Amino acid sequence: MKNRDADSRLVYSTESGRICPSCGQQNAKCICKKKKAHPSPKGDGKIRVERSTKGRKGKGVTLISGLPLESAPLKELAKKLKQMCGTGGTVKNGVVEIQGDHRDLLTEHLRSLGYTAIKAGG
Repeated sequence: MKNRDADSRLVYSTESGRICPSCGQQNAKCICKKKKAHPSPKGDGKIRVERSTKGRKGKGVTLISGLPLESAPLKELAKKLKQMCGTGGTVKNGVVEIQGDHRDLLTEHLRSLGYTAIKAGG
C-alpha cells in the first residue's frame, strides 16, 4: 500500500490562496511560470500568413506563424493586429490566430513593420 503522505501536496491555503503544485509557492510568486514561457521559434526568418478552417467547423481564421517574438511582445502584436482587423483572435503555441480571412491586410502590415511576411497556402 502506498504512503498517502508522500503522494499528497498542498494546492490551496486559507492564509495565502492558491499554491503552485510544482514549486510550492503562491501563484503570484510562482517561479515555474517564468520557465514555462514559450521560447522564440527558430525558423527560416519568414513569417507565414495563411488561412485555415481545420477543426473550426468551416469558420476561417488567419494564422500567422514564425514571428521571432517572446510570449509577451507576441501578445501585444496580436492585440494590435486584432484591433486593426476589427475582429477577435488568440495566441496559441507561438501562432497568432485572427478570426476571418485578412491575409492581404496582415501581410502588408507585417511588411511595413519590417518583417519578411509571405502568404502561405492556397
